[in-house]
Amino acid sequence: MTVSPAALLDALGEVLLDKERTLRLILSGFLAGGHVLVEDVPGVGKTTLSLGLARLLGLDFARVQMTADLLPGDILGSSLFDPREQRFVFHRGPIFHAVVLMDEINRASPRSQSALLEAMAEGQVSADGQSFPLPKPFFVIATQNPQEHAGVFPLPESQLDRFTLRLSLGYPSHEAERRLLAGENRRPADLKALADAALLRQWQAEVAALFLSPELQEMLLALAQRSREDARVRIGLSPRGLLALKASAQAWAFLAGRDFVTPDDLRAVTVPVLGHRLLSSASLGGDELTALLMQDTWGFGP
Repeated sequence: MTVSPAALLDALGEVLLDKERTLRLILSGFLAGGHVLVEDVPGVGKTTLSLGLARLLGLDFARVQMTADLLPGDILGSSLFDPREQRFVFHRGPIFHAVVLMDEINRASPRSQSALLEAMAEGQVSADGQSFPLPKPFFVIATQNPQEHAGVFPLPESQLDRFTLRLSLGYPSHEAERRLLAGENRRPADLKALADAALLRQWQAEVAALFLSPELQEMLLALAQRSREDARVRIGLSPRGLLALKASAQAWAFLAGRDFVTPDDLRAVTVPVLGHRLLSSASLGGDELTALLMQDTWGFGP
């Protein structure tokens, strides 16, 4: 296939109207080889976005409704006795799809949430003493209700750190909602694949090889160090978070059609990458804390 990333973004923009920056961030998370956490209220298009993305990418899709009684086996799969073979056979769960929507992830128990850790970090599932590889590419989109809603289990730091970016779709603009009422948006079922797994793996390899100057590497290292020393930060940036920031900036530059990263690429992705990772020792939110660290370290904010 010869489709460009820009054409993919344009097609996705016909499904979710007037959300260009958000769509670019989500696709950046995918091309960076990571996963995305969407924190938002119900009904703003999270499932539509996930299904539309899977169709355009030419990948198989599964949706898991996370609930308090969900078990790890409902996500990963389980071993059942096969009387014909006289042995237990592992039956794969929905996690073995290429694009997986974990809807309302914070309504699942910590035990079920933790079932995702190995899959998201290592691209495999371990069961019955064996390791089962997941598809390549593999992408998790998880949704989360705002924390003030009842009946939720906040994600622990180890789980949050597995998500490359966290973002919010927000409500559509007046014009986008008018177009929605007029039926001008496309349904995911009407979309045709513009890419395939081989092309996506090639794009991800190109993103990973994108040039990052020594000066920008020093900017990243300075921000990481500042986050670990600043009195306002309770938990600083992990090496995994630092690599996620680098990869996301490379993906953002790739979607802009460049083969090198600029400071503006860092500016575009730093808050979505770090806002859910940095925990404040004061009364600051993660996004606000990240913006302050950017200003103090780099001399510019988001």
